[in-house]
Amino acid sequence: MIAAQRIRRREPQAAGSSFPAHLHPVSRRILLARGVTDADALRLGLRDMYPPDGLSGLNSAARLLADSVSQDRSVLVVGDFDADGATGTSLAVAALRAMGCARVDFRVPNRFEFGYGLTAPLVETLAGDPPDLLVTVDSGIACNEGVGRARELGCQVIVTDHHLPGSVLPDANAIVNPNCPDDRFPSKALAGVGVMFYLLGAVRGVLRERGWFSRARPEPNLASFLDLVALGTVADLVPLDRNNRILVRQGLERIRRGLARPGLMALLRLGNRDYRYASAADLGFAVAPRLNAAGRLEDMSTGIRCLLSGDRGQADLLAGELDELNRQRRELQETMQADAMQQVRRLLTELEGRALPPAVCLFDDSWHQGIVGLVASRVKDSVQRPVVAFAPESEGSSLLKGSARSIRGLHIRDVLAWVDAHRPGLVKAFGGHAMAAGLTLDAGGIEPFRAALGEAVEAILDGAELNSDVMTDGELSGRELGLGLAAELEGLGPWGQRFPEPLFDGLFEVLDRRVVGGAHLKMIVRALDGGEAVDAIAFNQGQPLSVGRVRLAYRLDVNEYRGARSAQLVVEHICDARERDSG
Repeated sequence: MIAAQRIRRREPQAAGSSFPAHLHPVSRRILLARGVTDADALRLGLRDMYPPDGLSGLNSAARLLADSVSQDRSVLVVGDFDADGATGTSLAVAALRAMGCARVDFRVPNRFEFGYGLTAPLVETLAGDPPDLLVTVDSGIACNEGVGRARELGCQVIVTDHHLPGSVLPDANAIVNPNCPDDRFPSKALAGVGVMFYLLGAVRGVLRERGWFSRARPEPNLASFLDLVALGTVADLVPLDRNNRILVRQGLERIRRGLARPGLMALLRLGNRDYRYASAADLGFAVAPRLNAAGRLEDMSTGIRCLLSGDRGQADLLAGELDELNRQRRELQETMQADAMQQVRRLLTELEGRALPPAVCLFDDSWHQGIVGLVASRVKDSVQRPVVAFAPESEGSSLLKGSARSIRGLHIRDVLAWVDAHRPGLVKAFGGHAMAAGLTLDAGGIEPFRAALGEAVEAILDGAELNSDVMTDGELSGRELGLGLAAELEGLGPWGQRFPEPLFDGLFEVLDRRVVGGAHLKMIVRALDGGEAVDAIAFNQGQPLSVGRVRLAYRLDVNEYRGARSAQLVVEHICDARERDSG
């Protein structure tokens, strides 16, 4: 059912192509393997974005927001506590202010007090002075009670979201979500911040038609906010279809020109990233974790204020707070991961050589609910199975908060829906995506849930075999391992979910190796077919390695160091020289 991990090679999804003549044969092969067949798909300008036609609820929502702007009504933006929610909230507040909205503010739920989304208890805190218009970002599609309570308080409500809706939609004045039934927008992969970007474009269009803008109140250029859109899109791990690649590419180009907002630039500096060469990976691995740390440990309002700040000094201070929270997050995560892997080892001992169950369920009453998703993700990578990790909702609470992470081919929200349907009442609440989901259980329900989880996975797979094989783009010759091809591949990005960065595999002679930074393996290697020796680094793989032949799965990367550019291999997997399954 769950197969062992192997190195396998991608096959082109299409044969014909009309690529530019200068494109390297390796680049052609990579693009064809990702379903890109012509030069038009490589154009990533703003004019190449999908038009907003068909995005359900957009026109109604735009008119409501435009009315609030022009009639001086109060607007409250309620976001989610992750990076997508934070960037979408910051985008909404900053852009509405730029359009002349004088009374716009934000709230973000504290996950430990109110939980996810626009909950009724959160809305109740607004009862003394409710806003005229409440706008959700990256949430709300499943918040029927919260939306209903807001309407009872006299608020108009716009829900903007990208999550899959349930069978009953909330009673909002307008809902903008490309995944709603009968929605005709071509891309279903927009992140929450992307949905908000489209809505704000429509709001600006309505205000322009009404003659709202003037010399005293100039029309804002929404492209100036694309750094936020790029960050949220990358951080939320949504598929990078062409539309999302356009949003990310355009945001990255603004960052590289030094045009990003001070808070984002400060977070890049704290991550030791040079903004002039910023990539999607820099946003995903340096900026997003620091931003997310606020929502995981405290309150995402610090992250939103950092992104909204126009003052570099203030932005640096807020970014420093986020960096400290991220340091604390790392320490907690290391402890919890060690505990989790100890649980897995104990389970393997109890199984006496038998395979692990189809899904792994973990819990410790000392764990932190804001970190369990990260732990589940790391354990999932180790055991190659879906993993659900639980922590107490709060000290003394009778509820557990869980985060689930899955492997390719198994939709984890569908798994939770199966459990909910076949064991009614066991799961108190759940929601999420194909690869990640969250849920709530009674403290006494973890053993029944563990059993039901395994049943659900087996029922959904129905004998099918899943794997999370390492998929590569084949082998490069020694003469191809240079800066020219590395730079060309970099220019074809952004790379990300469903448009994976090129990964190659091949046999190498290890000429030298040493551990650097306490955990990273630095090597000098040469392809067996010849060519120049090249630097290679394997992050967090500081295990001993003998000089000799190995098979590496690696990315061909451009290394920027003190103004010099060179090619290097970023090694993802180190295997026995004989290990590869090209099936």
